Amino acid sequence: MSEITAAEQAGFPILSMLMLLPVVTMVALGFMRQDRALRRVALAGAVAVLGLSLLLTAGFQKGIAGFQFAEQVPWVESMGLSYHLAVDGVSVLFVPLTALLVVVVMLSSWTAVRYQPKAYLMAVLAFETAAIGVFIAVDLILFFVFWELMLIPTYVLIKVWGDGPQRGRAAMRYVLSMLFGSAALLAGFILLGVSYRSAPGSGGALSFDLVALMDSPVPLGTQTAVFFLLAFAFALKAPMFPFHAWLPAALLEGPIGMAVFLAGLKMGVFGFVRFVLPLVPEAFAAWSWLVAVLGIAAVLYGALIALVQSDLRRLLAFASVSHVGLAMLGLSSLNAPGLQGALFLIVNLGLVSTAMLLVAGFVHQRVGSSDLAALGGLAQRTPALATFALIACLGAVTLPGTSGFPGEFLVLLGAFRAHGWPAAIAVTTVILAAAYVLVFFEHAFHGRIRSTVVETVTDLRPRETVTASILGIAIVAFGFFPAALLTYSSASVDDLVGRLNPASSVAVGD
Repeated sequence: MSEITAAEQAGFPILSMLMLLPVVTMVALGFMRQDRALRRVALAGAVAVLGLSLLLTAGFQKGIAGFQFAEQVPWVESMGLSYHLAVDGVSVLFVPLTALLVVVVMLSSWTAVRYQPKAYLMAVLAFETAAIGVFIAVDLILFFVFWELMLIPTYVLIKVWGDGPQRGRAAMRYVLSMLFGSAALLAGFILLGVSYRSAPGSGGALSFDLVALMDSPVPLGTQTAVFFLLAFAFALKAPMFPFHAWLPAALLEGPIGMAVFLAGLKMGVFGFVRFVLPLVPEAFAAWSWLVAVLGIAAVLYGALIALVQSDLRRLLAFASVSHVGLAMLGLSSLNAPGLQGALFLIVNLGLVSTAMLLVAGFVHQRVGSSDLAALGGLAQRTPALATFALIACLGAVTLPGTSGFPGEFLVLLGAFRAHGWPAAIAVTTVILAAAYVLVFFEHAFHGRIRSTVVETVTDLRPRETVTASILGIAIVAFGFFPAALLTYSSASVDDLVGRLNPASSVAVGD
């Protein structure tokens, strides 16, 4: 697979700069003392990363399946390791999404986080560096390094700034779950690197470079082993049913900022698209029925459990499991609509899940609870918050005209083509999602006021209004203009479909 270098496209190492900027901002924060100044510097650094990421997407050449903005420097040559960064249609949209969520988290926590704000902001920036590294790393071991580095700020954010009594246990449970997955992930990567030694043209050398491995055939037996190792790791991270047990506790006990990252950045699903599909396509195609079965089970399980939740954060945790199941159903279809829909769906979840979690955070700050039983009548006192919540809810129920609709429609289209009537079960997610989301909205914002605290709550503050407006506009804009995102991934999806099934149709964006 061909590459276009960063020197040709940008004239400077733009991907390295995207990871370096948060680090530089962290260093600057270390020398600052005043809370207001350090918040402004942290926000300025995050906005700079967002601006640079938008420059990246503006310069991305659509219609090309290969990697772009590539940077490669030898790292440990004897082991076939290199510092290799690049983006393609699969990964390019996740960089600005990550940068946007960091800006949103900083704005939403401007007054909410008062305990050690410097350390909090530094942890958020550390997470941003590692997360961007995950999306742009092309060397498998470099990817693994960033994958592991994310654990440190995640653990610290949940344990130190969580607002639940069991936050320490939730943080430890998350880390232990991810470490189990990391062991499987590393084993799978090593198998791929060792397998490359026997490939034609390898010269008996090791390689962990994704570009080289994609052009190197892997024996079917090795593919099967690698498939299950990587699938286990990414299923834990997604999280995919039945490996989701850590998510409800992390979202309920941790801070809203960390919940936004965990629910909004579906790195597990990304891992399937980035590594499993292109590196072990025959094994994925052979076991796609299992992925489809687990996806359909997750769609039903997550939605049904969400339907009976009274706490909004737990509701969103199980809704996230349901949507991950729908995305995996799209991948299991092995066709262009399914893959395009899955990618669009997880980008949309970054927007809608973040919006819903911010609603939960705003409500918790004002009422002291996100339990539906304690709410009611908020729309009378907070019309702006109610409007933002309504837009988020409409996106969550995939109403046409919101960003939730195109991805879910394409997933179901691909699933019906590949699986026939079993995919009809997944359609129930639309009905169930409408039920649990609209029940929440009705209980929280309408009806009689159930708490005297609601009588005194204030509406959205200026920074909260800015945050809500950004997300609300994005949810509506990408609902009406989905091609703005689909055209980025169409060529890369074509390439993936060709590896999975050469006879499959072309991508939706063409």
